Amino acid sequence: MTETRQHPEPDHPLLRLGRAYVSYFTPTVTGAQHVPASGPAVIVGNHSSIYWAPEVWITFMTMLDRRPDEPSFGLAHEILLRTPFLGDSMRGVGALPASRELATTGLKDGGAVLAYPGGDWEACRPWSQRDRIDFAGRKGFVRLALELGVPVIPAVANGGHDSVFVVSRGDRTARLLRLDKLLRAKVFPYTAGLPFGVAPIVPQFPLPATVQVSFLPPLDWSTQPGDPENPAVVDACYRDAVDTMQAELDRLRAETPHPVATGIKRHLAGLPGPLSNLAGAVPV
Repeated sequence: MTETRQHPEPDHPLLRLGRAYVSYFTPTVTGAQHVPASGPAVIVGNHSSIYWAPEVWITFMTMLDRRPDEPSFGLAHEILLRTPFLGDSMRGVGALPASRELATTGLKDGGAVLAYPGGDWEACRPWSQRDRIDFAGRKGFVRLALELGVPVIPAVANGGHDSVFVVSRGDRTARLLRLDKLLRAKVFPYTAGLPFGVAPIVPQFPLPATVQVSFLPPLDWSTQPGDPENPAVVDACYRDAVDTMQAELDRLRAETPHPVATGIKRHLAGLPGPLSNLAGAVPV
């Protein structure tokens, strides 16, 4: 697929907008050196905060910065790619419809492919589960990496799910509305916040939680031969990926236990003159 060899311009309007957007979440990135500067790789992340998803933008733009002359792609839900104007812009910076076929093509073209196995299920998990990795048993990224022999680099994010109060995934509502058949969606989330109070699906204003993204070294099993058709091998690799990412998320949350307070403090510290002293009044 020849379009996978194209590279987005650094000043693409969507990338400029994305960089301005993530600044609201005062992001920090560590371990970017683990993203290969060239060649294929699967970057696997944990998904948060429904449609706001700052970790996706932070992770993908780090990939672009690390690989300015090499292709990078992000797998996206078809709902986003069908959205007028937004869909075309996303395709223009490297978004591909989430499918095994297109992920395989991107990797064979030497690209780094960003995948969020948990998808909407993880992104819409209740706020009380914000400290959990939940890939819902989806192991396609493991089989793909084993089949093609490409490294898997975890990109673990903390803080994004603190910014939106998800009351419920609304999976029962989604089944009643047959969203799985109509939109390939298993959720119809209910949130609490401003300006809508408790409401389904509508975008609530996100809190300015600081978002951390930590890239880890390639998972050991992804740098060694493996059998993608062996269920025991796939299960073991999947469990290792989830356990490794959960351990890193636990570490990040111990380091920054209150992402919203940390984000507010950072914003106040950036105010001009004496106003920056207000940051000292915010406990973290």
